[in-house]
Amino acid sequence: MFKIYRVGIMIIACLLLFSDNSHANVLLDRVVAVVNKDVITWSELYRGMEADASPKVKGLQKDEQRKVFEENEAVFLETLINVRLQLQEAKNAGIRVSDEELQGAIDSIKKKYAMSDDAFNESLKQEGFTFAEYKKRLREQILISKLVNSQIRNKIVVTDEDLRKFVTGNKEALENTESYRISQILLKKQKNVDSSKLEEKAGDLLKKIEQGESFSDLAKQYSEDSSANSGGDLGVLKKSQLDKNFTDIISQMKPGDVSKPFWTETGLHIIKLESRTEVKNNDEALEEAKNMLNNKIFSERYNAWVKALREKSFIEVRL
Repeated sequence: MFKIYRVGIMIIACLLLFSDNSHANVLLDRVVAVVNKDVITWSELYRGMEADASPKVKGLQKDEQRKVFEENEAVFLETLINVRLQLQEAKNAGIRVSDEELQGAIDSIKKKYAMSDDAFNESLKQEGFTFAEYKKRLREQILISKLVNSQIRNKIVVTDEDLRKFVTGNKEALENTESYRISQILLKKQKNVDSSKLEEKAGDLLKKIEQGESFSDLAKQYSEDSSANSGGDLGVLKKSQLDKNFTDIISQMKPGDVSKPFWTETGLHIIKLESRTEVKNNDEALEEAKNMLNNKIFSERYNAWVKALREKSFIEVRL
């Protein structure tokens, strides 16, 4: 489930990142990567990790949170480098995002989640963003989306022969056409934590839902899955993509139902079945196959394109 950052010619003094109530550790900023003529600083890297951290990581004590960040900083820096390269490419291509486009995207997000201005601003506050920071991130996401569409997605052409070969080679996956839109709350298994404690917590959450509290709000607050930021929304998933534990539960549900907590290897789940879809005729099945093939081609071309961007660029990692 990224960003561009303005940098100066010199490293700018220092940044306060980790604080302990009234006491703070002031850490000198430094360059952690050079990407062509841009630099990525340590503070940008950690601000990015803070912004994209899961609710579970955000809830950790600062010293524990910092340990998690240190373990993942190299991987996240690679992602940040890829994002910077794409933003540079968008600038070189003359791609822009107008203020009107940006406001339209914000309005669409508010409408999708039925959020008032106050609720939207409160959501940003909970995520640790100012409105200006959020607009900057969203503008970058739209820029990259425009670039990727023009460079890759809009150039994909699926012929009848391509589709025939794909269907022949993926009969098993295509035969299983039922799909579901699901939201979930996940409480992950933890070492040295009694499972009965998780079951008690899940039971309390289920009671809140049954009493009318928003599943989405509770997922944002309590779920330990990466989908928490979107209210637990897992999107539309084919039956063949789901674990049998999920499909067994879903088979007994109708849209709008919320399951009782159930265990998988990952942890304890509560799921809400938002909708159920089944392809009923050959035309719809072929359209589904075409979408799957499009996504496969897109993924392959996107990865190759990013690799090519890296190969033609000057990149120096200084972690």
